[in-house]
Amino acid sequence: MALAHGINDAYASFVPPLLPRIMDSLGLTIAAAAALSSAFAIATALPQPFFGYFADRFGRRVFAVGGVVTGAVFVSLIGFAPSFWILFLMLVLGGLGGAAFHPPGASYAVRVGAGRGGGKRYSVFSFGGALGYAAGPLVAVGLVAWGGMQRLWVAMIPAILLAPLFFRGLPSGRGETRGAPPAPPPSTVLRRLAGPLGIIFGVSSAMAFVQRVFLTMEPIIVAEAGGSEALGAAALSLYLVAQAFGTLAGGVLADRMDRRHLLFGLCVLALPVHLLAIWLGPWAAPGLIAIAAAGFLGMATLPPIVVMAQEMLPRAPGASSGIVMGLAWTVGAVGVMGTGALADFTGPQMAALVSMPAAGLAALLALHPALKYDMG
Repeated sequence: MALAHGINDAYASFVPPLLPRIMDSLGLTIAAAAALSSAFAIATALPQPFFGYFADRFGRRVFAVGGVVTGAVFVSLIGFAPSFWILFLMLVLGGLGGAAFHPPGASYAVRVGAGRGGGKRYSVFSFGGALGYAAGPLVAVGLVAWGGMQRLWVAMIPAILLAPLFFRGLPSGRGETRGAPPAPPPSTVLRRLAGPLGIIFGVSSAMAFVQRVFLTMEPIIVAEAGGSEALGAAALSLYLVAQAFGTLAGGVLADRMDRRHLLFGLCVLALPVHLLAIWLGPWAAPGLIAIAAAGFLGMATLPPIVVMAQEMLPRAPGASSGIVMGLAWTVGAVGVMGTGALADFTGPQMAALVSMPAAGLAALLALHPALKYDMG
């Protein structure tokens, strides 16, 4: 699952480093480019609770493997899009593939019924995804430098070749669904947002927004300051590699610490380092250190969030994961559209800086009394 996650998420990070090139070729404003990025992110995120419900109900393998292939095909074909709306449609279809993959993938990884250790298990799964997400910008920019945007189609080959291996190696989950009580419907799961699940959802949404703003705006900031496309991609890859190690640390700490205090500390520290990363940029060592620290701290919040959500709804691990990943990422992606609109007036750097205090809101939510009980 870690390998599948890495391949799946590599395609998800193709878009941000190519935004300056797409803006030039299609004549787009920053707001329009942010809308493309947000549409892709929303399509990857918003349907996740529903895909999670169907995976919990009918088996996980088809959704996990089919999601990887769908995302790979449509994202790899965006170089052939002749207009904004066709590109928009292709990104939405590619995003739906990622939405189908993530909830069953997370439930395969955590295995909440196996007891303690879910944080470490999820961290391995998430580490694979984060490495793939970190490699994606370099792969995308490398393929485009080699043969233009249309050469991106080559990137779909690994997913297609490995899909049979993933299908043979994963249990279908149908036996589990026959031997267990039926998964609660999405409406029942969504009603749980009125309780502690909603607090965790808020933490995840705020941190998703912070990270999505950085990933969308940093290549544009670098380009407007005269930096190369490769430098923007390198900044993203540094941030994303650091995220990979952050998710490992977050998973281990989630099994060893009070998760409420862990989330608070991570969010508090994430605020100043994200501000520094945006202010300094990838031009010198201090900026590169800040970018790495920001990626590490931001993604370290995800394992405790996912494990807490699955423990709150043990009969619906896919749906609960879909809420704190998918729905939360949707909120973050929608927020980025506002940052993009602001950037057309203030410039991308100022708009990104103004957005970063959302990490402080996440820290306050992590201290909510509803999360005081022992999550195991």
